[in-house]
Amino acid sequence: MERAAALLETNQWDVQAADFNGKTAIAWAAGGGHEVVVKVLLEQSKVNPDPADTEYGRTPLSWAAENGHEGAVNVMLELNNVNPDRADKWGRTPLSYTQNPVGG
Repeated sequence: MERAAALLETNQWDVQAADFNGKTAIAWAAGGGHEVVVKVLLEQSKVNPDPADTEYGRTPLSWAAENGHEGAVNVMLELNNVNPDRADKWGRTPLSYTQNPVGG
């Protein structure tokens, strides 16, 4: 966590930069279950916690839910500006990707 925070403090990279599929750092962190990195990224005022990627229309919450990362899902759900009902290009919402719904 300290390394991620130190890197962000340098302000030498765009925390909203996206890869060729439109996935941002927070989408990669959430989808990989890196709960601490998700938290560090969310501490940055410039980070949008709910961007949809350009290829699938999926959000960081969607990627975390599909991969079963309950900690990252819970962090995302605590935010007021994350829409758990935002559908991707197939009409699936983030929580529809969970095999065992969080808290259930």
